[in-house]
Amino acid sequence: MFLCCWLGLVALIPTTLSTNPGVKVRLTEKGIEYGRQLGMAVIQQKLRSIKIPDFSGTETVSPIGKVQYSLSNMHIVNVGLPKSSVDLVPGTGVTLSIGDAFISLNGNWRVKYLRIIKHSGSFDLNVNGLNIATTISIKTDETGRPAVSSDSCSAAVGSAKVKFHGGGSWLYNLFTRFIDKALRNAMQKQICPRATSVVSDLNPQLKTLNVLAKVDKYAEIEYSMVSSPTVLKSSIDLSLKGEFYNIGKHQEPPFSPAAFNLPPQNNNMLYIGMSAFTVNSAAFVYNNAGVLSLSVTDDMIPKSSPIRLNTNTFGVIIPGIAKQFPGLMMKLLMKMEKIPTLTFEPNNATVQATTTVTAFAIQTNSTLSPLFVLNLEASVSARMFVSEMKLAAAVTLNKMDLTLAKSNVGDFQVSALNSILQVVFKWVVIPTVNGEFILTLNFKEVFFTKISKKDFHLHFHSSSKVPGNIRQTTGGTSRIIVFNYICLDNY
Repeated sequence: MFLCCWLGLVALIPTTLSTNPGVKVRLTEKGIEYGRQLGMAVIQQKLRSIKIPDFSGTETVSPIGKVQYSLSNMHIVNVGLPKSSVDLVPGTGVTLSIGDAFISLNGNWRVKYLRIIKHSGSFDLNVNGLNIATTISIKTDETGRPAVSSDSCSAAVGSAKVKFHGGGSWLYNLFTRFIDKALRNAMQKQICPRATSVVSDLNPQLKTLNVLAKVDKYAEIEYSMVSSPTVLKSSIDLSLKGEFYNIGKHQEPPFSPAAFNLPPQNNNMLYIGMSAFTVNSAAFVYNNAGVLSLSVTDDMIPKSSPIRLNTNTFGVIIPGIAKQFPGLMMKLLMKMEKIPTLTFEPNNATVQATTTVTAFAIQTNSTLSPLFVLNLEASVSARMFVSEMKLAAAVTLNKMDLTLAKSNVGDFQVSALNSILQVVFKWVVIPTVNGEFILTLNFKEVFFTKISKKDFHLHFHSSSKVPGNIRQTTGGTSRIIVFNYICLDNY
């Protein structure tokens, strides 16, 4: 579909336009050029569908007098668009220009003169020097999605040459110039309506675009836009909401996105900047769903580890466990107490998590006897990367702090449990987190086209380095992760 590579992005405009975005997208001139190449095939197909109505007329031709003629059954057989360009119109949209195009068609002709003499046959027409320019504006409709329209259009036909077949050639030559002019005018009147229909045909498809995508059974992400697209001299910038919600329940988190800007770069086709708000909204959603918890049992610890999840191991550190629950296996339940928060740092991200660790003894009848509850403050580093068009993270533990919240087995030195919890993090928690994807990148939904993963790069940026940066209300610097896309398909 015409201009699908970038107008699809603009299909994400919401009904509310008051908040900062969680994600920003920049489509540069290179990306727009890619869209132009795809669009030309559609334009060419549309021009082939031009239907030129039958028409007739009368011309006075010396020396035979009045000649009545009619042209019918005209069909376009070839269209060429050797030159075209798409230029951005700041604040409005784009201008599509086509130059030196040519069209070939054929049809039937019939003439009558001197009241009784009739001739008929077929003809071939070659139209050259066809120039079209149309300006396309982008606006929102009543549903918050975009409606595109052709603001202006101009078309000019350079020349039209007719070659007649059948009848007497001397007569054809006498009124060829009249036929040339009539056909040229007829085609010129058809071109702009066809160009306008190409643009308006986008609207039904744009109305069907999803602005909400299911991530899994717990979450969905809204990627509508929070403001109208910004058309600049060298790019189109889009501000997407980029917020996770529980499926069927759109509850706003107790935090809001900070304003940020994309780096002033235009070397690649596409730039996607994602703020920490997007990932933090996902944490809020999964925490509400109660899935940010993990049960750890001994069978999850490698057999080679000398530390086991049983009362014998813990009884060495906590005598009350050995006395009250000898020879039993144990279970640890790790549960988030607060929404984990993510901040982007140079080259990675840091996650702060507050959890409780509840230890249970597993009785022989499988019932659980609570032993103690720990408060755990953990900091982890996340190296983000793209795998199979999904944003993933490789996590490493920075530090953790333990305090005792409750004990049913007497007081003990919490610090002595550090080594055991380190083993749990190393062999269970971190591998579990590293197996999860943070965000699926639904580019096919947004662009209507397959986008390959080659030349996809991630960069972390501090928007304090970006001109016009707006600081967060907390006083910190807003940092973002930027996806740089160099290639779309095999462009």
